[in-house]
Amino acid sequence: MAGSTTRSALMAVVLEALASNLSNVLAKMARKEVGMLLGISDKIDSLRVRLDGLKEFLADAERRRITDLHVQGWVKELKDAMYDATDILELCQLKAMDQDSRRSNNPSLLSLRNPLNAHHIGSRIMALNQRLDGIKQRAEQFSFIKLDRYGDCSRTAQGHGLRRTTPELDRSGVVGNKIEQDTRRLVELLTREEEEASAASISSNVRVVAIVGVGGIGKTTLAQNIFNHQDIKEKFDKIIWLSINQEFSDPELVRTAITGAGGEHSGHQELSLLQPILREAISGKKIFLVMDDMWSVHAWNNSLRIPLVNSAAQGSWVLITTRDERVAREMKAIQPYHRVDILSRQDAWLLLKKQIASTLKDEYAIEKLKSTGFRILERCGGLPLAIKAIAGLLNHKEINEIEWGKVLRSPSWLVDGMPEEINHAIYLSYDDLDPHLKQCLLYCSLFPKYGKPNKHLIVEVWISEGFVNGKSNEPEELGKEYYNELIIRNLLQTMPGDDNNWTMHDVVRSFCRHVAKDEALPFHMEHLRVTDLDSNRYRWLCIQNELDWSAWQEQNSVRTLFFYGSTHIKLKANDLCSKFSNLRVLSIVYAQLATFDSLCQLKNLRHLYFSRTDIRSLPDGIGKMKFLEYIGITCCEQIQQLPGSIIKLERLRSLNLMGTNIKSIPRGFGRLTSLRTLYSFPAQMGSSSSKDEWCSLEELGPLSQLRDLHIKGLENVSASSSAAKAMLGAKKHLAIWWLECTDRQRDDGFLKEEGIISIDEQRRIKEVFDELCPSYCLEQLYIRGYFGWQLPKWMTSKASVRLDRLTSLKLDGLPCCTKLPDGLCQLSCLKLLQIRRAPAIERIGHEFLQIQQHNGDCHPSRAAVAFPILETLEFTVVLELEEWVWEEHIQAMPLLHELTLDRCKLRQLPLGLAENMPGL
Repeated sequence: MAGSTTRSALMAVVLEALASNLSNVLAKMARKEVGMLLGISDKIDSLRVRLDGLKEFLADAERRRITDLHVQGWVKELKDAMYDATDILELCQLKAMDQDSRRSNNPSLLSLRNPLNAHHIGSRIMALNQRLDGIKQRAEQFSFIKLDRYGDCSRTAQGHGLRRTTPELDRSGVVGNKIEQDTRRLVELLTREEEEASAASISSNVRVVAIVGVGGIGKTTLAQNIFNHQDIKEKFDKIIWLSINQEFSDPELVRTAITGAGGEHSGHQELSLLQPILREAISGKKIFLVMDDMWSVHAWNNSLRIPLVNSAAQGSWVLITTRDERVAREMKAIQPYHRVDILSRQDAWLLLKKQIASTLKDEYAIEKLKSTGFRILERCGGLPLAIKAIAGLLNHKEINEIEWGKVLRSPSWLVDGMPEEINHAIYLSYDDLDPHLKQCLLYCSLFPKYGKPNKHLIVEVWISEGFVNGKSNEPEELGKEYYNELIIRNLLQTMPGDDNNWTMHDVVRSFCRHVAKDEALPFHMEHLRVTDLDSNRYRWLCIQNELDWSAWQEQNSVRTLFFYGSTHIKLKANDLCSKFSNLRVLSIVYAQLATFDSLCQLKNLRHLYFSRTDIRSLPDGIGKMKFLEYIGITCCEQIQQLPGSIIKLERLRSLNLMGTNIKSIPRGFGRLTSLRTLYSFPAQMGSSSSKDEWCSLEELGPLSQLRDLHIKGLENVSASSSAAKAMLGAKKHLAIWWLECTDRQRDDGFLKEEGIISIDEQRRIKEVFDELCPSYCLEQLYIRGYFGWQLPKWMTSKASVRLDRLTSLKLDGLPCCTKLPDGLCQLSCLKLLQIRRAPAIERIGHEFLQIQQHNGDCHPSRAAVAFPILETLEFTVVLELEEWVWEEHIQAMPLLHELTLDRCKLRQLPLGLAENMPGL
């Protein structure tokens, strides 16, 4: 039963998201008069009416499909129809764009429509309308309730039971020393004297401590262990346990708190009557309140905060457990929050044995199965809840190698039949997500542990699949908010200090794959074979092996294809395009793919990504792929140029050419005014035979929407006037900027060849960089391979543009630069300064820390301290650096906590270092 329940959840997600997406598409088509252009307005209008009518049933169908297999079938049929509607509407847009383009080129065709197009598309819409009529007619047998807002149904109707916790601790679930160590540490924090406690608090008398982690990891167990600790009972006058589920009521919580405090609520239902009773019950008492399983701060803000803050005695504490860091942050919990770790290998084994063994004989028999048991536990990911669920399964098996081996080898681990307890734990977190976030999370489970797309790529493919919908014109920013939301909720995880790369816990991944099994096929699973394909219409596919293309005849609904070749597998491009003609996302990593002429058949493609392939060129017809928004070609060394028609991709938002040998771009590149990110853009001058002095940098001038820009080969620019045409100072959205010359240094800082940088070259590159002055909005700057004797003038204290938003500055490869500019210390938001391979710098003088006062300075308070919020400073391979002048009275870098001095000749640390940097 659990399997059908969680699988149906995906259908709800797709339906609601598809309905919203279809509404957006239809609205855009109406604004652009696509129907009128094609002569099929009436048919599109009838499609809109039918879809609007079916929306009324979605809320009730969403509730009932969980337990009704017939409703599930109806939902699947409607979902397929909505996908087909999306395909047809996009075909309409393509035909309209093509027709509009031809009319623009030839105004005499203004009143001419293509009757074949109108007939073909109109016939498909009519057939789809008939399908929708049949689906709506079959809905009558279910007697669905019509609701005005299909997206606002209560999630409580989805049938999962509400989880309530108590302070009573089940000792059978407590193993190992870690939980006892964590308990002691938190108990010491909670019971220490007030003057020793952290200053972070929500009031002068109540402090908050937070236990954070994914569902099922043991937050409640740890809180119970603390709640029942003898020191807690002795320290506090009243200890109260509240289980906060998503369906709590404010009066119920306050009544429970009153009872826990020893008061009498007399059955009152009104919050206005209950809160004074609670205040009286806790007045002047030192309170320890546990709020377990908090999903938001509502329970605290609306019900409990005022009584506790106004009445509890000094030294009172609130302990919360939550999956969501924002809850801890909004309640001003002391930092760092306590994060519950997964069980160690040995503790997981102890827990499994403790759950199964009932006699010494059992314990002896289980110990002999230790090797198999450890392999089973690896699949539980260290989650106590998962281990308990598997123990429940093993309790119904004989304790022998055969039965345990069957459990270990069961394909259910990866796809089907997940234990209900695991579904319940992860499902609670999953079910709390908005529909668009659910789809994003499920999509992330498609990928293997290694080789996942980074944050920027995953956001791009979410957008390409239509998961990111909002009124903003910047879907990338909204997608990043989605990404951060999943991180905060502990459903995705990042490494400390690196939010660009993510991972998904094995248990969460298994759950998501189970939910998405009818939509997604992660073909890297060893137990899956092409011959296992059933009648499902898969939408997302991730593969790592050669394909038997004949087996995919019926799988023309695939919208995402990720191909990860474990070796350089030869990919048949023609087969790929013919079998998967509806692709929106195509990503190919490690494959033999020299040419891809059939790529242009993928008319609906939004996202194209090649990495570590031997592709030599993109097809000349790529300009006809009107929907294409994201192109990435990374670490493909064979490709040397872009097709001229790429300038026709008016929707292109990102172009990444990192790791390629592309040294030129077609003229007219500046027409791509939708570009937000541009990586490895080659700086080049026109050929010597050209009549005009064209430079590729002038193509950057019209690209006013750029957010992230990487320019390479700047040594090729022969005149500063060419650099000025890039108009970088006018790009008010440009936040991240890489400026790069071809690297002439070895890793040890020395030049690869002696005497290769002339004085004229140093002067010219300085003049070019001087003209590449950014706007004040710049946040991150990376300069590599710059060989001028001084850094650009816009980095000095006399610069006309103040980079007050700059947080990160990295300078790598400065072979000729003899000193650092005096303006760096005035960068009021700079947190990281990194200088590498600067062998000509011998001395850091007064100017590095000397604040230059200017008339009319709008930041007089910040001007008193150099580098006021700098946290990280690095000098690496600054080979001749011998002296750093820093007088003791000069105030600088008060927040610095990391200083790196590597391969420098510095004789001694400056006197002002220890005086000014207490956090170092």
